[in-house]
Amino acid sequence: MSTATQLLTADDLWNMPDHGAHRELVKGELRDMAPAGFEHGAVGMNLAVVLASFVRTHDLGVVTAAETGFEIFRDPDTVRAPDIGFVKRSRIPASGPTVKYWPGAPDLAVEVISPWDKNYEVDEKIEDWLTAGTSLVWVVNPRRKCVTVYQPSVSEQILTEADTLDGLDVVPGFLCPVKDIFA
Repeated sequence: MSTATQLLTADDLWNMPDHGAHRELVKGELRDMAPAGFEHGAVGMNLAVVLASFVRTHDLGVVTAAETGFEIFRDPDTVRAPDIGFVKRSRIPASGPTVKYWPGAPDLAVEVISPWDKNYEVDEKIEDWLTAGTSLVWVVNPRRKCVTVYQPSVSEQILTEADTLDGLDVVPGFLCPVKDIFA
């Protein structure tokens, strides 16, 4: 006799006693996420502060912090949480952002690599973001001190500390020296 795994929904995740803290939902299955290490948090914050300040100054939309859930697929449900997310102003309802998970993909998703991250898991997240409609994904690697830029139908681009990270048409006008992210 076989036993089938019961798939969870985004609402199941939300209604957990801790609202699914430190978990993502991938194709209906829970995945635990370890708390970030200090380096991960510091590097992520370096970029988040600069990005959020720019977005706020230019009224471009909303920047979200780590563990903010985005419900990117339904039936089975997938709720992913980038280390930094950005949603354009034009996509924010007049009534304001939702209280629960954002319904859809962010325009920009940032993933900061942790020492325990497996390459296939990072690749899976990048694929999920792009498939769900994210226009720009930045993968920040503290060990290599580089940022890999992903866009739909465009070859990935690796930026080193000598380069400048560009928001392109997703966060127009945003520029940040890569070295500043690791300062």
